[in-house]
Amino acid sequence: MNLSPWHEASLTTLSYFWKAFWAFCLGYLISAAIQIFVTRERMQRAMGTTGAKSVALATFFGFISSSCSFAALATTRTLFRKGAGLIPSLAFLLASTNLVIELGIVIAIFLGWQFIVGEYAGGILLILAMIGVVKLSEPRALVERVRRRIRDRAGEEGGDQGKERALGWKRKIRSRREWGRVGSKYFMEWMMVWKDVTVGFTVAGIIAVFVPRAFFEWLFVGTGSNAVPGFWTTLEHALVGPLAAFFTFIGSMGNIPLAAVLFTNGVSFAGIMAFIFSDLIVFPVLRLNARFYGWRLALYIAAVFLLCIVVSALALHWSFATLDLLPRQQTAPAAASDRFALNHTFWLNLGALVLSAGLAWLARRSGESLGIAMAAGRGWIEKLLAALAVLALVWLAGGLLVA
Repeated sequence: MNLSPWHEASLTTLSYFWKAFWAFCLGYLISAAIQIFVTRERMQRAMGTTGAKSVALATFFGFISSSCSFAALATTRTLFRKGAGLIPSLAFLLASTNLVIELGIVIAIFLGWQFIVGEYAGGILLILAMIGVVKLSEPRALVERVRRRIRDRAGEEGGDQGKERALGWKRKIRSRREWGRVGSKYFMEWMMVWKDVTVGFTVAGIIAVFVPRAFFEWLFVGTGSNAVPGFWTTLEHALVGPLAAFFTFIGSMGNIPLAAVLFTNGVSFAGIMAFIFSDLIVFPVLRLNARFYGWRLALYIAAVFLLCIVVSALALHWSFATLDLLPRQQTAPAAASDRFALNHTFWLNLGALVLSAGLAWLARRSGESLGIAMAAGRGWIEKLLAALAVLALVWLAGGLLVA
């Protein structure tokens, strides 16, 4: 029995994570610091209407927030319950999953600069398209019924609402206690996303090794030819990308290495961008929205997002094509001997480990939690994802042992 593909898949997964580890740490440090120094109450006060200023502030606050889809959903629900309009709430949700700093860093590692531009420009396009679609189609009566129903319902308030300080941000930055809170938030970010990252990177390694190119040529029409994809081919890719993301049900950070695998197998720029944008229409997100808003409003939001994703992906693809900026297809993953070389990635990862240890020490000295209890998550979907993550770790260990 030939077990070498299993070993190769495990090595591929670990090499993906090795390349991205320092980027995750840097992104979560920035996200954690901003979450401590910019309070949620400040965001809620600024987003009570649906004007241009509210939408702009919602986009900015989303940009500086956590990239975890489930954390973004919880914050969005809080903002909506506190009186933020539907459009600013959805703008915050789109920004917090498509415009965040750490996502751009990981995309730079796996996909290249065109995809970074596509991610941030596409995030703005998604928000603008959402505003137009909602203004034309918003079911105002339904939204008001939902708002009345949830107004007095107890909900998620984040977990650190009682810890907000009256200190100014300058005094906070000089406070070791506040940096201890940053350390706590940093590890809570990891606790929220470790399942998505583990499952997503493992699936990417498995697909890279076990799934033949012929499958991608069947799923994404036209990937087997050298011809420049036409409009209908590009449209098919933009529609299949969200479908593929729906069935992977992995968050945006875990989906990036899988997007790199799709790109290596010839999927168009439009298909890749649609795939990356689709983390907010996967089934777990749809179900959580349904529990909070009800199925009618949750399906409406999903339909709005799907339409905006397809339109934005197509607009990006043809804009890049017009400017002759479409990225060239990537090559296969690096050889095993090159994956863990003693290069800049090694030193960046070493620095990230030292940083993580320092933040853990600060959090402990300040009496803050590292969020270990959050690792499994709440609800059956989070528990299922945690179980899949454990199975993924077992798979990776077995793949290494068969060498």
